[in-house]
Amino acid sequence: MSGVTAAQAGPAGLDHSRAPVLEALADYKRRHRGRNFSPPGHKQGGGVDPRVLDVLGEDVFASDVLALNGLDDRRMSQQVLGRAQELMADAVDAERAYFSTCGSSLSVKSAMLAVAGPHEKLLVSRNAHKSVVAGLVLAGIDPVWVEPRFDARWHFAHPPGPEEVAEAFDREPSARGMVLITPTAYGTCADIAGVAEVCHRRGRPLVVDEAWGAHLPFHSDLPSWAMDAGADVCVTSVHKMGGGLEQGSVFHQQGGLVDPAVLKLREDLLGTTSPSVLMYAALDGWRRHMVQDGTRLLDRALELAHSLRGRIAALPGLRPLSSELTGPGGAFEYDPLVLVLDVAGLGTSGYAVADLLREKWQINVGLADHRRVIANLTHADDEDSAGALLGALSDLAGRSGTLPGPVDVRLPSPEGLRLETVMLPRDAYFGPAEQVPIEEAAGRVAAEPASPYPPGVPVVVPGERIGSEALEYLRTGVAAGLYVPDTADASLRTLRVVKE
Repeated sequence: MSGVTAAQAGPAGLDHSRAPVLEALADYKRRHRGRNFSPPGHKQGGGVDPRVLDVLGEDVFASDVLALNGLDDRRMSQQVLGRAQELMADAVDAERAYFSTCGSSLSVKSAMLAVAGPHEKLLVSRNAHKSVVAGLVLAGIDPVWVEPRFDARWHFAHPPGPEEVAEAFDREPSARGMVLITPTAYGTCADIAGVAEVCHRRGRPLVVDEAWGAHLPFHSDLPSWAMDAGADVCVTSVHKMGGGLEQGSVFHQQGGLVDPAVLKLREDLLGTTSPSVLMYAALDGWRRHMVQDGTRLLDRALELAHSLRGRIAALPGLRPLSSELTGPGGAFEYDPLVLVLDVAGLGTSGYAVADLLREKWQINVGLADHRRVIANLTHADDEDSAGALLGALSDLAGRSGTLPGPVDVRLPSPEGLRLETVMLPRDAYFGPAEQVPIEEAAGRVAAEPASPYPPGVPVVVPGERIGSEALEYLRTGVAAGLYVPDTADASLRTLRVVKE
């Protein structure tokens, strides 16, 4: 838990009432309107079609300025971004923080490339996001998969624990470090401190993909925050559970196992040279908001989640999962702001419930699968938003006999999800390949990922020998409404495999 409080001064004496990016942007808008002869070409909205302004608003374009020789001067000598990042690091007990406007997908790749290089081994939790797989492909890293904790009853893949990580290091002692994904999109969390201890005992760094955990440093009743638990680098998507704009991400670093200069070089290699000041400003303002008022706001959100979970549990056919997620063989802890709602008792699927909530009540949920929907609560929710969700679910519960029936998705066993890696992901992805009918793909080596989205965790990774259970899951899942956006053939009638 961060040492910064509403007193607005961190242990380094930094003033958390300040928001350097927002302040510089306000000053820029006062002094420079209409006097720019540099990008962006719309000149703070002066050249934008009025029909676009009607939808997006003038302020979006007025705030869309260059970072270099715009928000700051041509040498960035005012250190506007640097001061904002220093405040962010201080707020969350990190030594350094770096803003990213390319999402955590870029941030996690940067972190991976700072730890391992071509043909080097890296421990990776097998329930990793597709962005982690992209990092393996780009860098030519040889993954050592660490099996998640499979819950065969509820069909969950929880983060691995210290035991699984230690076993993987024993198998591959040359591995350069570990990439751990926690929380999952279902809100289940790992024992970060235990995994960090295993890594550090071997002198190896722990990188945590904590995309769903940007809020965790700001309340003691939430699961462990990676920096406080001893991780060396962690990545957060502030737009997911915080107050950032889409694509706004921060990666944090501490300790000496990951060189901060190398980390910055890797981010510069992959990042854009035209970052969005809008995203920077939202990150900066969110940090100030959380330092000054985060405890109170998250108190309210936690109380609301507890109340809503109880009221939903009283509805016939609906089961909010909580203690079922943790325990021996399960998750270490879970985020109570993530409501995992089992809808199988309604005689329907999560896909159908998600579609009905959107079509009839204009309510969007974060994730749906064959039997669950996931509703993410944040500090922005209140009784009105919670009441809207409860009212819609109450109506659905009253219609249980008329809802679309359950889907025939052939779920793989834990063993069926354990595919053999026979090639480097990079070699399989970039090598000679062909499209084959999905019925003929069993036993072939994948040349593309197949990642149901959300959450975007690949069922098949390039370089893995494709198993029949994984194929049946993908085939029947797509027929039932599963969305797999990253295959060359979106219909999944064919799959891309390594040419024999």
